[in-house]
Amino acid sequence: MTMSAEANTGTIASLLDRYRTDPRLVPASDIAVSVAFTTYQGVRHGGRSGGYRNQVLSLRVGAATGSCAVEPGSMDPEVVHACAGVPVTDLLHHEDSAVRVAALDAYLAHLRPHTSDARVETMQVPAGDSVQRSLARAWAVTGLVNSPQNGQVLVIGVVNSLLACLRDRGLRYVPCDLKGGVTEWGEAIVTDFTEALDDCDAVLASGMMLGNGTFDRLLALVAASGRPIPIAVFAQSGAAVARELLGRGVDALSAEPYPFFWLTGEASPVHLYRGSCPR
Repeated sequence: MTMSAEANTGTIASLLDRYRTDPRLVPASDIAVSVAFTTYQGVRHGGRSGGYRNQVLSLRVGAATGSCAVEPGSMDPEVVHACAGVPVTDLLHHEDSAVRVAALDAYLAHLRPHTSDARVETMQVPAGDSVQRSLARAWAVTGLVNSPQNGQVLVIGVVNSLLACLRDRGLRYVPCDLKGGVTEWGEAIVTDFTEALDDCDAVLASGMMLGNGTFDRLLALVAASGRPIPIAVFAQSGAAVARELLGRGVDALSAEPYPFFWLTGEASPVHLYRGSCPR
């Protein structure tokens, strides 16, 4: 029997709701966040004409750290500090969506570390300068994209290294980012992914979509399209949350929990999940 697209597709909203209400999944009251912090990133790679900024909220549960990207400068430090010592089950009801996603991400990684997942292939981003490491990670991430040769990929969350590697793989792309602007090569960046989806064969989406409320919209549109449009996710934000949607809307995943590759010049891991693989 064939499942309907709706039945075979998850959402971030429904996933959060399950862990808030299902007695089998609700975190125990003694599982709490021990450390809460944010990381600010400012980047301008050597030889590149532009730069960008990011901010990430991270919450520590046991040995795991869960994260969710936020708009730089948008998170009140007092909100962050107030998360420390709070049970995960309470934070899943927090009014800030970034706190909810980061808490669930930390809890899921605490329950099932990526390193112990039988489905995962872990690769090391080799040591090097920021450009070398960015390109090495991008080559691994773009290898997850399931698109025909010369196909067109909708890239949501523009990272210039990803675009360069897609070109090297013989793929075309439509760059999309809420901030708009142009790519390193002067290509216009669209701000609304719904306008470009119909013309694309695959999607490469940033985990940032999990925290800003747009990922569920993407899943719904792909499910309603009636076309097999594979979605690959590259996630620093919500890496373990996205893993829960493998085979339920997400077809492949690059999971990169904290510490992220851009924090160091040393070798660091990226966990790759290839193909739809429901747990």
